[in-house]
Amino acid sequence: MAWNILVGNGISFIAGIFLIVSYCVNDVKKAYKYQFLNAFVLAISSVFFFSWTGVTTLSIASARNAMVYKDNLTFNWTIFFLIISVVLGVVVNTMGFIGLLPVIAIVQITVCNYALKSIKSIKISFIVNSLIYIVYFLAILDFTSATAETITVAIGSLSLLRLIKR
Repeated sequence: MAWNILVGNGISFIAGIFLIVSYCVNDVKKAYKYQFLNAFVLAISSVFFFSWTGVTTLSIASARNAMVYKDNLTFNWTIFFLIISVVLGVVVNTMGFIGLLPVIAIVQITVCNYALKSIKSIKISFIVNSLIYIVYFLAILDFTSATAETITVAIGSLSLLRLIKR
């Protein structure tokens, strides 16, 4: 178990870099490119934490982020991702309420991915999503991701404030 936590945190470190970069860019397309990379790498790290809800929802999130990046996220695809996220997330959940946090997070960000178009509102949705994931990552002992999410909330908040001042 200790080896898994160590390897999982190492992989999560790479994902954290992508997450931090996604908060720093002011281009919607670039933000989603880095969000895709973050979700994809976190899905891999979730295997080492035995978090099957994380593997499932983060895999779905990376597919969704790829569609957002390519401007292909339609209303029908949004509904599909919402349904599959909730159904599969609940089915594979073995962690009670903590295991539902990734499901809640993916529903929140999927709705925002479809509905929000301005970089300000997108940054706010990223911050809310990170707050949900901080609790989840701490619960599964993914301290690297919890730290990266905390840093990105701070960076994202500063970036948002600068954007608002402009």
